[in-house]
Amino acid sequence: MKIRRGSIELHITDTAGSGHPVVILHGLAGSSTELAATAAALGDHRVVTLDARGHGRSTRFPDDVSREAHVADVVFVIESVLGRPVSLVGQSMGGHTALLVASARPDLVERLVLLEAGVGGDGDDRSRSDLHRFFTSWPAPFVDETHARAFLGDSSLARAWMADLEVRPDGLWPRFDPDVMVATIAHVDAHPRWQEWCSLDVPSLAVFGAEGMFSAAVKDEFVSRGRHVQRVDLDGGSHDAHLDAFPQWIDALKAFLAPAHGTEHHDS
Repeated sequence: MKIRRGSIELHITDTAGSGHPVVILHGLAGSSTELAATAAALGDHRVVTLDARGHGRSTRFPDDVSREAHVADVVFVIESVLGRPVSLVGQSMGGHTALLVASARPDLVERLVLLEAGVGGDGDDRSRSDLHRFFTSWPAPFVDETHARAFLGDSSLARAWMADLEVRPDGLWPRFDPDVMVATIAHVDAHPRWQEWCSLDVPSLAVFGAEGMFSAAVKDEFVSRGRHVQRVDLDGGSHDAHLDAFPQWIDALKAFLAPAHGTEHHDS
C-alpha cells in the first residue's frame, strides 16, 4: 500500500502480524521486494518494509534525497503506521538510514540490526561515476526476462533486480533512475557518521558477509567503537547476504530479535 508524506508517496508492505513490530530498510537501487522472504521468515512479528524515496514503488523522482529526508520518511512510517517503538533493520544504505534514525529518535528504536552497513563517508567522485556508468549501461527497456537475464546475469542480486522490473508497454524497466541513485549515495558519502554511531545506546547487531564490501579492519573498528554491539559474520555471504546467505542471515536475525534481547544490552 502507499502512504503520503507531503509530496512523497511511500510504498510499504505490512504483514500485520501480532508480534513485536519490525521495520526493514533495503539498500541502494533495491526495494522492499527483495526483503519479502526475510519478512515472511519472521513469523508472528509484525513486519513493515518500505521502498525508500526514489526506489521501488515509492516516488521515482523526489525533490530531496538527503539523509535527513530518508530519516524523516522512516520516522513517519513508524509513528503513523505502527505507533510504537520497533526493531529497526537495514541493509547497506538502509542500514545507514537505520543508524541515523536510531540516533535521531532513540525513543522509536528498541533494537537495531545493520547488515553490511557502516558509518558512510567512504565513497568519492570516482565510485559514484562508476556506479552511474553501470546503471546507465543497462539496455533498458529489456524486451523480456530472457533479455534482462542475459545482461544482468544469474546472481542473487541480479535475480532480485529482475523480480522487481516494472512492466510497461515497451518492455521491462528498472524501478530506479541512475541520476537519483548517484545523488542519493552522494549524501551517504558526504561524511562518516561516527558521532551518531558511537553515541547510540540501543542494543545493536552488526552482521557482515564473509565476502562483503568491508575490510576486516573496517569491520573491527565499526564494532569496537559501538557501545552495545553484537557481531555476526556470515560464511560465504556477500554484500547482499540477505539474498545469498539467507538461512544464516535469518538465524542471526531471529536470535537477536528474540524477546530476551529486548530487556538487556549485549556488549561486543
